[in-house]
Amino acid sequence: MLIIIHSETNKSNIQQNLGRPEYSYYFVLKEFRPVLERIGQVIEVSNPDELVDRLYFDCLSRGEDCVFLSFSPPHRTPIHYACPTIPVFAWEFSTIPTESWQGESRHDWRVVLQACGRSITHSTFTVDAVRDVMGADYPVLAIPAPVWDRFAARGEALLKRPVVEGVTLNIRGLLIDSCEADLRPYGPPDLCEGIPISFDAPAQDCPLHLQGVVYTSVFNPYDGRKNWQDMISAFCTTFREVSDATLVLKLTHHDIANALTDMLHHLYKNQFYKCRIVLIHGYLADADYEALVQATSYVVNSSYGEGQCLPLMEFMSCGKPAIAPVNTAMADYVTGDNAFLVDFTEELTAWPHDPRAAYRTLRYITDWDSLCVAYRDSYEVAKSDTQRYANMSAAAVRSLQRFCSQASTEQRLRTFLELPQPASGLLPAPVSLA
Repeated sequence: MLIIIHSETNKSNIQQNLGRPEYSYYFVLKEFRPVLERIGQVIEVSNPDELVDRLYFDCLSRGEDCVFLSFSPPHRTPIHYACPTIPVFAWEFSTIPTESWQGESRHDWRVVLQACGRSITHSTFTVDAVRDVMGADYPVLAIPAPVWDRFAARGEALLKRPVVEGVTLNIRGLLIDSCEADLRPYGPPDLCEGIPISFDAPAQDCPLHLQGVVYTSVFNPYDGRKNWQDMISAFCTTFREVSDATLVLKLTHHDIANALTDMLHHLYKNQFYKCRIVLIHGYLADADYEALVQATSYVVNSSYGEGQCLPLMEFMSCGKPAIAPVNTAMADYVTGDNAFLVDFTEELTAWPHDPRAAYRTLRYITDWDSLCVAYRDSYEVAKSDTQRYANMSAAAVRSLQRFCSQASTEQRLRTFLELPQPASGLLPAPVSLA
């Protein structure tokens, strides 16, 4: 079988696309590729319009099977190829788009999902959302990015102590430490003093010393789902008088200036606190990323929903317990055994790519008080209950092995790709939104 794969972001444009919509599909493609190569010959294309059908007809002439995996949301998945096409996508809202706008029929995902005949997503939550619209028999499979093997192997070599006794990381880029930064320039306009930090200065090597109980989150600060505002304010409130609690925020975006200004304003207005908040913007080599994982006591997620959340999966695969809600994709692998659970409530919102901003779906709002409780309880466990911490660490590794190991991914993918291509039927009747 020939498996053609494509993501709009690829190794040639990842630096300028970092943090832009759909950029994370490239990282998902990279995780899937080794498993796909066990199933068939894999060719990654950067120009699918030029190559997909050419490769397909070449396979057809030799009597070989061929399939195109488009790592993209359905509204950016081509449906005009002769080659069987399967969208591989993430989604974290209660409903999938069932309306079109701006003259593009693919914004109604039913059009694409039916034209393709089958699809792959990353969570049970999304499978249910698809089948709510497409019907209970629609062939859609939940297969998360298979990150467990790589990160569990790293985790075996890492110390899994809940309290960090002293680790130094080398950061190449920009490092802002609340214990050292002058936050006065980021206060209200009429009270601003001092000189703002230069965000466009050349990247430098910055040593980062960590100790105590360390909480880490990795995210794109422009991603409206991530809710870093609550993450910071709850941390500052919970640990206002605690000097050995540190929150490390590893930020992912190609242009960080506006986000950093906003985040520093939040650090300013949450003063005064004895805890420490560290902002990192820059590339981390594998060894430094592993050092960050090793220096982490807990990985934190306070988002409004996740399609799968690769950083959370990676840290938990390494044996780091989480602070996270049990909703959307996280409900597949976050449990009371491996995480301190954060409550949430539902809230009406719009599909993120809908320019009308019409309320058609739900997101999941973090309960701020519950987040504070999770911070407090996790700190107490780290400081005084090493056995419970060890049990949670082991449970995280086991849960993620079941969820996203290469072995389970290969088995599910092989079975799914060997299914005959479904014939397309009639478009489902529109769903009433009244």
